[in-house]
Amino acid sequence: MLKLTKKADYGLMAMKHLAEHAQNGACSAKDVAEAYGIPQEALAKILQRLVKAGLLHSQHGTNGGYTLARDAANISAFEVIRAIDGPLFITSCVTVRGECDQTDRCTIREPLRRVNDSIEGVLRRIKISEMKEDPAPAVDLPTKIQADLVTIR
Repeated sequence: MLKLTKKADYGLMAMKHLAEHAQNGACSAKDVAEAYGIPQEALAKILQRLVKAGLLHSQHGTNGGYTLARDAANISAFEVIRAIDGPLFITSCVTVRGECDQTDRCTIREPLRRVNDSIEGVLRRIKISEMKEDPAPAVDLPTKIQADLVTIR
């Protein structure tokens, strides 16, 4: 199962929060952690990784905290995930070395590489400024189920 780590989830949440509150200036790790119920110590480490990757600026002092290093429309989800978790590989054969015990007999390496590239492409296109919760459309399940049953008959 392809799944983001909790650290990557927290990093994306923090970046979105900082983008939404950019007009207010810097946000502290404590403020962001409290807003989302994230352990503050874990979030502080994640934010430092994002600073090191050049995605955030860190300011010390009374009005200190974190701000985005560039516009949220120019920061991709892929950059955030890579800064926190390292390179994205869905299987060991898609790594930099690209070798495993089955290399000579493998018939799925190229298809898996294309899947990996597709996932990376999607994550590169998703910008922090675009990340928002869209409410799920209300669906009357009994009516939907009835409609499906009528279609099947």
